[in-house]
Amino acid sequence: MTALAGEELRAWLRYIHSITGIHLDESKSYLIENRLSGLREAEGCATLGELYYRVRSDRGTTLRRKVIDAITTGETYFFRDQNPFELLRHKLLPELIDRRSRELGPGAVPLRIWSAACSTGQEVYSIAIVLRELLDDGSGYRIRLLGTDISDQAVSRASYGTFSNFEVERGLSGDKRDRHFARHGDGWRVRDELRAMAVFRTMNLMEDFACLGRFDIIFCRNIAIYFKEEDRVALFKRIARVMEPDGALVIGSMEAVATLCPEFEPKRYHRTVFYALRT
Repeated sequence: MTALAGEELRAWLRYIHSITGIHLDESKSYLIENRLSGLREAEGCATLGELYYRVRSDRGTTLRRKVIDAITTGETYFFRDQNPFELLRHKLLPELIDRRSRELGPGAVPLRIWSAACSTGQEVYSIAIVLRELLDDGSGYRIRLLGTDISDQAVSRASYGTFSNFEVERGLSGDKRDRHFARHGDGWRVRDELRAMAVFRTMNLMEDFACLGRFDIIFCRNIAIYFKEEDRVALFKRIARVMEPDGALVIGSMEAVATLCPEFEPKRYHRTVFYALRT
């Protein structure tokens, strides 16, 4: 197979951006070749150019979804970067619970958390573990924990909640693993009480997501860095519209929002920065 280059490469770059929002330049031809090679072989195509023609000619969405699944395979693991989860445990949740208890009085306290690019679910289940350990069985709270991702394949895996030994060992202590996971074949499965806390659905962040409702805490980490600046601005403006006025946005440590969207202002907790809406 010849290397992907020229107009054939540019056609793939435009198409990937149009369906995912991910912006890749021509230096990333190797990434496209590597990630689409399995799909090319499965579809019986001799070249990526032939695969491109087949994808664009497909009147359904099956091949498009397969391209999305292949391109968006990303790095993820439990309690990735650790600091955001310490922020959640020691500041965001306690302060949110205190505010809502004072505002709403007696009754179950609503806690609405969204992991906007959840991949295969490790971030969502890490959040669920924090909630479980902080709130015990969750009685007295109305917890809504939502995980979304553009990849059908990733969402399906996240929803099923099974992980290999390697995946479970990345970020989880033996104690956390044994408390929150059960042996499942050669790997592990999230225990039912943790799995019941989360809902997963496929969602393209480049599209309107007002239908999801409003959230107190939003995790949108390590995804906007792959977007063009205008797409990042549009994404964060949409996030601002679904965030409660006193809510919090948590993004990746190498990302920034305030310089792009004046709606947000940075807040610091120890070594972690999060974002609140300007008042």
